[in-house]
Amino acid sequence: MEQVNNGDVLILAIESSCDETAAAVVKNGREVLSNVIYTQIALHTQYGGVVPEIASRKHIEKINQVIEEALAQAKVTLQDITAVAVTYGPGLVGALLVGVSEAKAISFATGLPLVGVHHISGHISANYIEHKDLEPPFVCLVASGGHSHLVVVKDYGEYEIIGRTRDDAAGEAFDKVARAIGLGYPGGPKIDKLSKEGNPDAIPFPRAKVAENEYDFSFSGLKSAVLNYLNSCQMKGEEVNRADVAASFQKAVIDVLVEHSLHAVKKFGYNKFAIAGGVASNSSLRAAFEQECAKRKIEFYHPSPALCTDNAAMIGAAGYYEYVKGVRHGYDLNAVPNLKLGE
Repeated sequence: MEQVNNGDVLILAIESSCDETAAAVVKNGREVLSNVIYTQIALHTQYGGVVPEIASRKHIEKINQVIEEALAQAKVTLQDITAVAVTYGPGLVGALLVGVSEAKAISFATGLPLVGVHHISGHISANYIEHKDLEPPFVCLVASGGHSHLVVVKDYGEYEIIGRTRDDAAGEAFDKVARAIGLGYPGGPKIDKLSKEGNPDAIPFPRAKVAENEYDFSFSGLKSAVLNYLNSCQMKGEEVNRADVAASFQKAVIDVLVEHSLHAVKKFGYNKFAIAGGVASNSSLRAAFEQECAKRKIEFYHPSPALCTDNAAMIGAAGYYEYVKGVRHGYDLNAVPNLKLGE
């Protein structure tokens, strides 16, 4: 029996694709009634990155508490919920399985409809929460630890990927360079902070272009250039200015992301552009897009930093539009670690 309360659709959303255990209650796709996140960053920092087995175990420990807290903060019970939405890919398979199993259990126990959500669709949908006026079509850059996608958002839940990374994702490059210059994990926020003290033009790191596709990204050459620079300094006995390295590396990443993204906006004839994903919380990236979009008279949308990193509110927003379209999943829903956008 599907419930709709006063015409409102309340989605209980669950996200556990990596190292955040998150649950949220979202009303009508855009209003967040609660958004609870238990982060495991402190736990994984000592290992220099996410350890999948530890992440899965911690999700199991925390998921019931996080869901109970989300319902309590929203001042609702499961009787008030219309449907359960959950991330089923992409991500770490063990971590995803915890959220998917939990969502299936709730759906089975209550009879609530089950809606599986693509993690990247969630990141894109974070913009709908922040910007109530934003509607497709528009171009969106999704940049995170695992993904660098340039996407044409044709309609709610309807995407065309026009560019993607050929190797390292932008966030992955940030983490690896941060480790190389001794900043530790997580790399993105630490490089963002340190680069404010450095000269972004101090070291001429390369900006890669991919010959076959003008919208694709490649960051492994840049990462190698940073490592070669550090090794060269070490061999010559020269002191490394870490702030200059961080600022110059960050500028190289930002230049490529901005150039490819705005080229796509122009080529596809849109005047709306959005960013999403963990790297979208980088202050220099946001400032660069603000400036370039203003120059070109393009409307620029971005979620607040709290909605850029993994959270369940974004899954609730994406889940709402899937639910309204009539998407329902059965109890055979499984975690798909390499799920492609649009599948």
